[in-house]
Amino acid sequence: MKPSFNLSDIALIMLRIRPILTAGMLLQASQAPAQAAEASGFESRLRRAVVFTARPLERFTVAERMAHYRVPGASVAIIENCRVAETRGFGVLHTGGPAVTPDTLFQAASISKPVTAFAALRLVERGQLSLDEDVRPRLTSWTLPESPFLTGHPITLRRLLSHSAGLNVGGFGGYRPGDPQPNVRQILDGEPPANNDAVRVQAVPGTQWRYSGGGYVVAQLLMTDVAQRPFPDLMRELVLSPAGMNDSFYAASLPADSESRTAWGHGISGEAIAGKWHFYPELGAASLWTTSGDVARFAIAVMQADRGTAGALLHRPLASDMLTAQIAERGLGPIVQGEGRARSFSHGGTNEGFQAMMIAYPETCQGAVVMANGDNGRPLINEVLRAVADRYRWPDPWASAEAAAVALTPAMADRYVGTYQVVHRPDTQLEIVGDGNGGLGFRWIGRLTTSQREMLLAIPGGLIAPDSGLVLSAPAGGGPAPSLTYSVGAGQTRQVTRVARPEG
Repeated sequence: MKPSFNLSDIALIMLRIRPILTAGMLLQASQAPAQAAEASGFESRLRRAVVFTARPLERFTVAERMAHYRVPGASVAIIENCRVAETRGFGVLHTGGPAVTPDTLFQAASISKPVTAFAALRLVERGQLSLDEDVRPRLTSWTLPESPFLTGHPITLRRLLSHSAGLNVGGFGGYRPGDPQPNVRQILDGEPPANNDAVRVQAVPGTQWRYSGGGYVVAQLLMTDVAQRPFPDLMRELVLSPAGMNDSFYAASLPADSESRTAWGHGISGEAIAGKWHFYPELGAASLWTTSGDVARFAIAVMQADRGTAGALLHRPLASDMLTAQIAERGLGPIVQGEGRARSFSHGGTNEGFQAMMIAYPETCQGAVVMANGDNGRPLINEVLRAVADRYRWPDPWASAEAAAVALTPAMADRYVGTYQVVHRPDTQLEIVGDGNGGLGFRWIGRLTTSQREMLLAIPGGLIAPDSGLVLSAPAGGGPAPSLTYSVGAGQTRQVTRVARPEG
């Protein structure tokens, strides 16, 4: 998972676009009729995040959109009636390489976290851990430094798993093959060869949501200190083997006998990353190697526990805790959203050269997992999920937003063009530039990575990106806007502030 461009918060806009209402912009739901969706498979029915009024609804194939986003390969697993109903491979492991199959290994990236959380809850069920006791006395191999934020507000496992423990370090950059890797203590203290900041308390625990991969490394250490087992072995015993995830493992390297069936990571231009992939010694946060089918089996195990199915791996009360929002929309591991039949849990993943997404609906026992071996994989993944939602009639239709496009005026372009600082992400900027053809495009720029440039179209009151669904609006006035507001789905908004006009 990358520290500088964390899709878990900035690109919630790309997680699930719902009808959005902002000043001067009315976007309505648009989806294909269920009968038409059933006439063919999902692989030829992809649709964008945004469709436009008075224009025919465009549909695409997986291959077309993989070429558009420069993603060489993808794997899809679909859950229907609490079973893996379909697994598909598309494209190749790497340019010129063999085809992706259902057995192809991908990096799950941050989907590692809900699997880690499920294992931790199994230790709670065994009485080896507690959700609500201070974890610091249980950490025997490392000590978290004192902080005034801790007075009367202990760090608990519940807070670690829900990203509300007040800890920093959102994500990790990984290490190229052959680079020295840090141990867990060096990661937590930010000591060489670790390439991250020290994991420290920077807010009062329990008072705010703050995505923290560092917190999951603390949870990982807590589990191994208590169980006195290596983390990969513990995960195999608690989750992977009993859930039937036979192709999955946690590791900071790749066994030689697995390399031939493992997808390589690719950058935004479709080029293979140096060394094929990065390794992540932050095991509990980012190091699960797996298949889409195995992640689907994990989602089924969670749903069976939530439904109280006989023989489930976790008792229903703890499963209910896992899928109940503790703070913001975070359960104990996954994001939890919706109500009734549309209630869902989900988690995305971003490692160098890889993107992944898991979503499941416990009431109907449906869901899907999509994994891609390219940095531009997130919008592709969401287009696949929209097609699956149509084909399998999900209770949440993953509706595309509908917008009325208008002409982009020179004054409007001048108002928006520029570089902006993301207020809640000091390591990330938003750049809006002319595309050379009278239009506009944007990209996110992080400390270590940059997203693919995406087109922006004018709509009443602002701009919209049809691929990702990003909606931008400027305050009233003329000339270059001092700040912009952008949507992050489901009514949430974020702000960016201008730092520069583009050169030239």
